[in-house]
Amino acid sequence: MVSALLLVGILVAVFVGYNVGGATTGPAFGPAVGADAISKTAAGALMTLFFFVGAWTIGRRVVDTLGRELVRDPGVFTLEASIGVLFFIGAALFVGNFFGVPASTSMTAVGSIAGLGLAAGELNVAVMGEIAIWWIVSPFIGFWVSLIIGRYFYSALNRRLAMARSEGPLYRIDRSRRLPVPVPTETTNRRELGGVAMVIVIGCLMAFSSGTSNIANAVAPLVGSGELEMDPAIVIGCAAVGIGTVTIARRTLETMGNELTELPLTAAIVTATVSASLVIFLSAIGIPASFVIIATMCIIGLGWGRATRPITVTEAVRGEESVPVSVDVLTADEEGEELPPIGDENPERIPSASDLFDPATTARVVLMQNVVPAIATGGAYVTFRFVPIFGL
Repeated sequence: MVSALLLVGILVAVFVGYNVGGATTGPAFGPAVGADAISKTAAGALMTLFFFVGAWTIGRRVVDTLGRELVRDPGVFTLEASIGVLFFIGAALFVGNFFGVPASTSMTAVGSIAGLGLAAGELNVAVMGEIAIWWIVSPFIGFWVSLIIGRYFYSALNRRLAMARSEGPLYRIDRSRRLPVPVPTETTNRRELGGVAMVIVIGCLMAFSSGTSNIANAVAPLVGSGELEMDPAIVIGCAAVGIGTVTIARRTLETMGNELTELPLTAAIVTATVSASLVIFLSAIGIPASFVIIATMCIIGLGWGRATRPITVTEAVRGEESVPVSVDVLTADEEGEELPPIGDENPERIPSASDLFDPATTARVVLMQNVVPAIATGGAYVTFRFVPIFGL
């Protein structure tokens, strides 16, 4: 018989999973949606499927890490404390999703558990420090890798991958067969289909890696408390994530795919590849990945690197020249075009019709990605430290 308190805990975990789905779908499939390679509904379905695969295979290891290692004494995770931790994770993520900003679920969850550990005097500082260092370093790695690609290699990649978007939809649903299947429309060319397939596959890899690290954010406290077994916890968490991917995630998909920057297909492939590679690397070494921030910095770094081609490194450092940074810098190179050496390119061929990224949207993303985890950490610490019901 499920106790009323455990039922409350499960409901709160479902609320967290719902918001995890809303927060993580944008970074994974935002580039694909922004490039019109896939619909928001299809993105949600693929996110749910591959999130479950990642959670069921590798994700249980991260559940153990957050439920047992971040706090030195797992006994701190009483059922009441677990519900409190999940509440602050879900509430903080809901704030980010409400404003359409995909806040980092890993930073929020770790912050909430860290608040509990600090209040109980049981926080494992060594584990927390290692996680924090990678959170600082990984976005800079993504930014600089993307910047280098944008400055030195993007033009060559674009000549290989760039394609003129055909008029109308990329595919249609063929209902003449036993099972309805998507088929290319008459206007869709083979090269276009290859690029679309690539960016969708990369999004699926990101969804898989998200499942390996983010399922713990929803269920680790309950599993750590011993009140819920691992397998049913993963199933419940993934079902909640799936609901979030097809509902509230539409807002974060819009932010990552359209408002922050309008990505052509080549740029979407590059940013998704760099982001996915970093997330998979961090998951492999046991670090809950903040791929929301990584994806954002990769988008900005790629366009910034492409926009600096008209000036040399020396001129940029000395501030002797400046160039307009626009979203069109990522579409300026035509297929087969030969470019002049760096520093000799005419700045006028870098269009300045619109900004690479909307300053207001970017400021909102950066602000909320720091505010949301702070809300979870501060709220958890104050509650567990001063509310007698938790008995810490």
